Amino acid sequence: MSEIPENDNLPVQETPSAAPSNPQAQQRQRASQLAQALRAELRKAVIGQSAVIDDMLTALLAGGHVLVEGVPGLGKTLLVRALARCFGGEFARIQFTPDLMPSDVTGHAVYDMQSEQFKLRKGPVFTNLLLADEINRAPAKTQAALLEVMQERQVTLEGRALPVQLPFMVLATMNPIEQEGTYPLPEAELDRFMLKLRMDYPQQDEELNMVRQVTRSAKADMLEVSPLRTLLQAKDVLALQKIASDLPLDDQVLDYAVRLARATRSWPGLAMGAGPRASIALVRGARARALLRGGDFVLPDDIKSCALAVLRHRVRLAPELDIEGLSVDQVLQQLLDQVPAPRL
Repeated sequence: MSEIPENDNLPVQETPSAAPSNPQAQQRQRASQLAQALRAELRKAVIGQSAVIDDMLTALLAGGHVLVEGVPGLGKTLLVRALARCFGGEFARIQFTPDLMPSDVTGHAVYDMQSEQFKLRKGPVFTNLLLADEINRAPAKTQAALLEVMQERQVTLEGRALPVQLPFMVLATMNPIEQEGTYPLPEAELDRFMLKLRMDYPQQDEELNMVRQVTRSAKADMLEVSPLRTLLQAKDVLALQKIASDLPLDDQVLDYAVRLARATRSWPGLAMGAGPRASIALVRGARARALLRGGDFVLPDDIKSCALAVLRHRVRLAPELDIEGLSVDQVLQQLLDQVPAPRL
C-alpha cells in the first residue's frame, strides 16, 4: 500500500504529545486530515452544498460512482470541475446528447493507411475522473456503454478487454425537472451508481455570498476553480481508499447495514426494494464517512448518514403513495427512524 504523503500545506491539529503511537493510527490520522483538507478546498469553490460535498468525498474514498441530480445553475458541473482541479490525475468530460454514439464514449477501431492495419483509438472513458454531463439526454444504447466500465473497470473494444487506470470514478449529472428529450436511466445502470445525490437551492446567506463572489469574477456567471490547490495524486486516492476499506467494523454494524437494505424489500409504500449492492454500498460508504470524520472505527450513525444517498435510486415508490405526494426520501426516512440501530 502506498503511503499517504506528508503535506506541509495541510492543516494539522495534533500536538506531538497527542500523536498516536500506533503507525496504523498515524497513517489513518494523516489520511483523515488529507480528506478534510480536500473538503475545505472544495467548499471554497462550491458554496452552500456542504452535505453534497461530503457525499461526493464519501464516494471518492469508497471507490464508487455518483449520480448528481439538481435543477440547472446549482453547481453540479462546478463541483466535479473543482474536484478535478484538486486531483492531479486525469479528467475527461462527455456532454451526453441524443446523437452520441457508444463508440464516442468507449472508443473505436480506426484504419491506419500507413501500416494498413486497424488501430484502437481509446475514448474519453479511459481516465480517472469521468464527468458524464446530463447523462439522461443520451439513449439507452449509449448509456449502456458505461455499464461494463463502471462495474468491471474495463472496456471491451474489438474483442479485447482493456482495463482503465485506477482510481476510476464516474460522476454523472442529470436535471430532474425537464423531461423533454430525455431518456430514463434503466435500473441496471442506476444500481451501479453507489450514491445518488440531490443538490438543492442554497440558503439565503450562502446565495448572497455566492453572488458576491461570482460578480467579482471575470468569467461571467461562473465561479473560479483555478485558485484551488492540487492536494491529491492518483496513488494518494488509492491509498486513501485502502485505508478506508481497512477501518474496523463491528458485526452489529454490518448486520444493521444488511437489515436496512433488506427492510426496503417488504416496507409498506415501496413497490421495489434494494438489492445486495445496496448493503455493500452502505458498508463501503460508512467506512469512508468514518475516515472523513477522523474516526477509528465505523459507527451506526455512519451507516445512517449515507443511507438516503445509497437507497433512494434503488427503490421504487408504490403508486398510491406517489399519488398522495409522498417522496422516496420521506418513506426511506421513516424506515431509518423505525429500524433499530445497534448500541455500541
